[in-house]
Amino acid sequence: MKVFMSVDMEGITGVSVGGQVGRVDGEYQRFRKLMTADTNAAIEGALAAGATEILVNDSHGSMTNILIEELNPKARLLSGAKKHYGMMQGISDAFDVLFFVGYHDRDGADDGVLNHTYMGGTVYEIRVNGVPASEMLVNAGLAGHFGVPIGLVTGDHVICRSAAQAFPAVETAPVKEAVNRYAADCLTPHVAHELIRAGAAQAVAKAEAGAIQPYTVSLPVTFEIEFKSTGEAYTCELVPQFRRVGNRTISFAADDYLSAYRLLWAALALGRSGTPQA
Repeated sequence: MKVFMSVDMEGITGVSVGGQVGRVDGEYQRFRKLMTADTNAAIEGALAAGATEILVNDSHGSMTNILIEELNPKARLLSGAKKHYGMMQGISDAFDVLFFVGYHDRDGADDGVLNHTYMGGTVYEIRVNGVPASEMLVNAGLAGHFGVPIGLVTGDHVICRSAAQAFPAVETAPVKEAVNRYAADCLTPHVAHELIRAGAAQAVAKAEAGAIQPYTVSLPVTFEIEFKSTGEAYTCELVPQFRRVGNRTISFAADDYLSAYRLLWAALALGRSGTPQA
């Protein structure tokens, strides 16, 4: 039983404001430890249920947040940025189940803690076949391309509610109740980790029993990216596949999800370059 984990930071136990997940604030080091601890809880639950191989992909910001010296030694860590598949680097049809740990909902989705979509300063919304999609849903589509089902989602109650709606039979571990974008009613780490362990164990058991199915997206697939400004959309016009369909919006399509996902990351990188950084 092989488990792939994509681990973000905004949905980690105790996180409620941006400074806790950014390298400038002094609290970042504290929350790196909590991120690693949430990840370990998911690893422990998976191992207890019979997982034999676990790959953890650090998926937040620089993607060098998880403390490898504190990570459970029975897992491997994929660390570092500029990866072709970003938050999903390493996913393949060799895995039996996928965990989204520490995830958050999309920009504009209810009052989820630190809600945004990939590059919060650059992107307002991503739509897949016309439907607004969170990072979770976009990444789940790639897992579906490889036939890997979503077994566990951890984060605030907003992303856990979205997961339950999107993925039948998914296990969720709501480690905090979102009050607004910058406040949360949080479980303590001890309680949150018990919840994550239990969810991870149940997810592996369900995957072993064939009780969860991959999330699939209708093909051909069309993506739209609505940027925060016109500059990003203008820069993306350099690529023939990217069609500008609004002042701040580009669109592109592909016959398979993997190709579309690669184009997405290219568009995000190019779009970000279209706005001068202060």
